[in-house]
Amino acid sequence: MVIQTGFNWLIEQQLLLSILFCGFILLERFGLKALGSRFVYKLAWLLPAALVIANLPNAIKPLQNSNISHYLITPNQPFTNEVGISWALMYALITAGLLIASFITHTRFVKSLQLTELTQFEGTLTADVKTYISQHVATPMVIGILNSKLVLPSNYNAQFDKATLALILEHENVHIKRKDNLTNALILLPTILLWFNPLAWACYASMRRLQELTCDERVLANKTTQQHILYSKALISCAENAPTGLMAYSHYGDKKTMLQRLTNIKHSGKHSKFAKGGLLLVAASMLSGLAIAKQPEAMTKEDHISPTMRIEPLYPKQAAQQGISGSVVLKYDITPNGETANVSVVSAKPEAIFDREAKKALRQWQYKPSSMGYQNVLVQLDFAINNEVANTDLIERIKVSH
Repeated sequence: MVIQTGFNWLIEQQLLLSILFCGFILLERFGLKALGSRFVYKLAWLLPAALVIANLPNAIKPLQNSNISHYLITPNQPFTNEVGISWALMYALITAGLLIASFITHTRFVKSLQLTELTQFEGTLTADVKTYISQHVATPMVIGILNSKLVLPSNYNAQFDKATLALILEHENVHIKRKDNLTNALILLPTILLWFNPLAWACYASMRRLQELTCDERVLANKTTQQHILYSKALISCAENAPTGLMAYSHYGDKKTMLQRLTNIKHSGKHSKFAKGGLLLVAASMLSGLAIAKQPEAMTKEDHISPTMRIEPLYPKQAAQQGISGSVVLKYDITPNGETANVSVVSAKPEAIFDREAKKALRQWQYKPSSMGYQNVLVQLDFAINNEVANTDLIERIKVSH
């Protein structure tokens, strides 16, 4: 039941999430020159903020109080055994498989490095961070989710001169101080939960690229032209053999990422305050719109909700055998074309017994098309073994009899 409820909620959020993902990806691809990588990277917080605002608890959202006619449905219905694939269960199995694969990937990768600790290292690193060398890496990288470790190629002395190595260590220090590996793991988790949405993976890749770009900007701030050149050469030498896949560890990225980073270094400078201000204004408007999007609309005397088709929920077999009766209060929207949307359970008694069948049936209901549709419509479905159901005029009640 919990898996099914979570899966249904996740599916309902896909339109909003896809719009947010597309906007973030476009900003990362085309907005860096005007906005700067650090500004765009911080905009990633808008994604969870918008999701939270769009799903505020019902307790703090006003519910629509409209005059809705009462309907009574009392057919006897035989028990039916549903046989088929549970999409929610399939989703849970695939998600669990990906999470396990990610864990195994990280564990095997660390073991394959065959690390050797450097007891004497002249470079400057954040306190309490140990440095290791490995013959199995071609680029410097930081590993560890909670406890960061710096890993250098075994030939780092020959690969980098002292000036270049100092810039590289400064770059890795930024990753360590910001705890970017932990951030990456926290971002990778919801990405895996949304494995079926390709935009989620594209957004994750954009965030990883922005993470590296922001590090570059911090390292090269107030640096000389010569240091910019040295740093760019270091990036080119690290362009190959970077780890990919379900990796949360900070690394220098592939050749495409390298090209983007070099381009960003070349065009680094002052960014448009007007563009930043305008984008923040748009973001604020969007969040405000989400906050009030599901507020109830005032109904005129001419407005009325006209159902054209109602599918009666199936009475759960186990509840009927045990003689359990109950009620479910649902809140939903009616689209202009008469379909139901955003179906959610406001309250249920007893809990989690009739919710699934009630929502399943309500999603199939049809209403007469209207110009604006309706929001926050309430309906109470009473599952009753007998005909004794308390009367109320607070919300619409539909009786489902066994």
